[in-house]
Order: sequence, then structure tokens, then C-alpha cells
Amino acid sequence: MGKETVLEEIQQRLREAIRQSGLSQKAIAEKVGIHPSTVNKYIRADKFPSIDTFAILCRVLGISSDVILGLAETDEGSFKQ
Repeated sequence: MGKETVLEEIQQRLREAIRQSGLSQKAIAEKVGIHPSTVNKYIRADKFPSIDTFAILCRVLGISSDVILGLAETDEGSFKQ
């Protein structure tokens, strides 16, 4: 499995987590402290968040980073704020 394939899979899981969160792009952006267009870029896979933004984003979405990164099959370690 190549590096690009792994990144694409991570981006797909992040995209799904954003969609399944039930939050609008604007609400996610406000909670994370980024511009709504940046959330859209994550959904379109035009951009990937920095590590600190990724950590905050996972917390806002209520999903473990391990799930997004493909290190865990399920989100048993998920948390809600």
C-alpha cells in the first residue's frame, strides 16, 4: 500500500466523520477555530489539517483519531463533549 493510498483512506474517513457528525461546516469551523471554507477543503480532500487542528477536529467530531488514521476498526474510544 502506497503513501498516497493511505492518505486517501484517511481523508475518506475524515470526510465521513464530518458528514456523520450532524454538524454544519460552519459549526465545525467555529468549534475548531478555522474558516468554514477550510472544512470544505477537508471534505473535498484538497487539504489535510495540521496535527493540532486534526486533534481538535477529532474531539469536536466525537471520534478517536485512531479511527480516522485507520489504527482502530471501531470507535470504542470515542468521546462526546
